[in-house]
Amino acid sequence: MKILLDFLPIVLFFGMFKYAEGHKDWAAATATEWLGALVSGGVVGPSEAPVLLATVVVIAATMAQILWQVVSGKKIEPMLWISLGLVVVLGGATIYFHNEAFIKWKPTALYWAMGGALLFGLVVLKKNFLRSLMGTQMELPEAAWRVMCWSWIGFFAVMGCINLWVAYTFSTDIWVNFKLFGGLGLMLVFVVGQAAYLSRYMKSET
Repeated sequence: MKILLDFLPIVLFFGMFKYAEGHKDWAAATATEWLGALVSGGVVGPSEAPVLLATVVVIAATMAQILWQVVSGKKIEPMLWISLGLVVVLGGATIYFHNEAFIKWKPTALYWAMGGALLFGLVVLKKNFLRSLMGTQMELPEAAWRVMCWSWIGFFAVMGCINLWVAYTFSTDIWVNFKLFGGLGLMLVFVVGQAAYLSRYMKSET
C-alpha cells in the first residue's frame, strides 16, 4: 500500500497530462476556467494546458498523501513534507507563469534534497541515516552500510542530472514518459544491483 501511495502522484500526473494532451481544446478551456484567476493573463492556451492541469493534479495528490497519513495516525516522513513544499512552490510557479520549466525541476530538487540529506548526515553528523531507517530490518557490517549510503547519494545526484538533461533536451511529452517509466525503471535497476551486492552479507549471516 505504501509503495502505491508513494507513486500515486507520479501516475496521476502522467495520466492527466496524457489525457489533456489528447484533448487540448478541452484542456485549454478547463484550465482557463479552473486556473484563470491564478495564471498570469488569465487565459491558458492549448499548448500549455496539459502540463498545467497535470501540475494541479500532482499538487492535490501530494496534499492527499499528507492528509491520508494524518487520518491514519501515521508519522509523516520529512521527505514527504519536502516533496509537498517543492511541488507547491515549483508547481505554483509553473501555473502562474505558464512555464513548465519550474515543475520539470521538481524531481531534480527532490533527488538532490534526498542525496544531500544523506551526505550531510554521513559527513557532518557522522550518522548513516539509511542504517537508522533500516538497521532493524537487516544486519550488515559497518563498511556495507557506508557503501550503501554512498551509492544512494551517487544515485540521487546522477538521477537529478539525468532529469534535467531529459527536460531540456527533449519534448515535454518525452520528459513525462521518462518521469514515470524511465525514472522508476532506473531506480528498479539500481535497487536490484544493490540487493545483489548486499546479498553476500545476508548469506554470511545465515
